[in-house]
Amino acid sequence: MRRTLYTIGIAALVSGMAGCSKEPSTTSADSVQPAATVEAVQPKSARPVADEIKAEPKVTVPVGTQLRVALLESVSSDKSQIGDQFTATLTEPIIVGGKTILAKGTKVRGRVVDAEEAGRVKGRASLELTLTQIVPENGKSISISTKHYTAVAETTKKRDAAVIGGGAGIGAAIGAIAGGGKGAAIGAALGGGAGTGTVLATKGKEIRYSAEHPLSFTLASPIVI
Repeated sequence: MRRTLYTIGIAALVSGMAGCSKEPSTTSADSVQPAATVEAVQPKSARPVADEIKAEPKVTVPVGTQLRVALLESVSSDKSQIGDQFTATLTEPIIVGGKTILAKGTKVRGRVVDAEEAGRVKGRASLELTLTQIVPENGKSISISTKHYTAVAETTKKRDAAVIGGGAGIGAAIGAIAGGGKGAAIGAALGGGAGTGTVLATKGKEIRYSAEHPLSFTLASPIVI
């Protein structure tokens, strides 16, 4: 019995000592650190780059402006076909209001509107061209409209007359040798006929423009650049 009481006493003592060693837990509003308030910062709306970089004001190249170019490939009345494309470069800059709008050397494209080769006796060769686009080095192609450049081959009447006259002269000489005055008249007629035959067999002049050949076109409608 005494041993039992002794054991209970020891247990009670140990329990009391354990309770005293614990510090009371204190929780108060002051002891709690407030959570840092994170202010939501709204980012400034990103402005489009186009708004921040001021666009260059557009310039209008007026109707009637001359576009002087040099061909980069050949075109001709007897080789080119309707619809064929060709390229060229500006030989002079396009200046509006003292400012260079299109620099010398800017590439342009064109099209063959019509091409007629020379006929025999009748039908002089002709070539009709127009520009359709400006092709800047940096940027999109710009459609343009120009008045048609038209070329017609020179007439061959003088040459034809010389050939016919030459033939008549030769015929007259041969006729004179063969039969005197009457023979000369007959020979002239025959010679003239031979000369005319030569003309009928010979085509007229063709129009042939090689690379670097200069041409000039006139704007038919304004260009906004």
